[in-house]
Amino acid sequence: MEWTDEGIILGTRRHGESSAIVELLTRSHGRHLGLVRGGAGTRMRPLLQPGNSVSAVWRARLDEHLGYYAIEGTQLRAATMLACPHAAYGITHLAALARLLPERAPHDGIYELLEAILDDFDEPVIAATHVVRFEMAMLDELGFGLDLSSCAATGAQADLIYVSPKSGCAVSRAAGEPWRERLLPLPPFLRAGYEDSGAETERDMMEGFRLTGLFLLRNVLEPRGQGHSDARDGFIAAVARSWVQLAAG
Repeated sequence: MEWTDEGIILGTRRHGESSAIVELLTRSHGRHLGLVRGGAGTRMRPLLQPGNSVSAVWRARLDEHLGYYAIEGTQLRAATMLACPHAAYGITHLAALARLLPERAPHDGIYELLEAILDDFDEPVIAATHVVRFEMAMLDELGFGLDLSSCAATGAQADLIYVSPKSGCAVSRAAGEPWRERLLPLPPFLRAGYEDSGAETERDMMEGFRLTGLFLLRNVLEPRGQGHSDARDGFIAAVARSWVQLAAG
């Protein structure tokens, strides 16, 4: 068995004295593990960092085997990103989300979205909107997507500013006003037709994380006996600190 694919490194763990088991999210073969000989050595270690894009050749005698990777770097982002506190937390969190996907099942849309996010991850505010949208995409990919296309009460498609915490459906301003205290705010950057302008506020970001966090926890993580990762909390805290610095500057 052999295939060649593009991949993003999600993580590694040492295997034996010098090898490493590398976990990739690949474009056509999904989340896939493989053994890299010499992967724990100083020459390979900079390449095998989470967030780097690689070209990988996987070989095994049988498809169900762990197999071996031969890996070449195509875009080495890790050294730059891991120097930023928000990026270091963010990469860890994004990898944890990707691990919710079933192994070896292709998710090319998620792959492309993750690659685009990593290419534009330096600025904390922009990175925060990307991570919220990635969490939304993961909910959809796992079968728990939110319906933000029309109002659950009236069918209206305009002025959707709330989300029902029970159904995950959007609610319009007029229909939701009497129950606003029971509804979740739908931040502008998640609304249909929104154009990125860089005008997102800290409140928008926090509302976005509250929204996706609720549905991820209830529908995906808790049924698996999991909770939100420390990396997610660290990322949100790092982004919040950047808002304070921007306001002070």
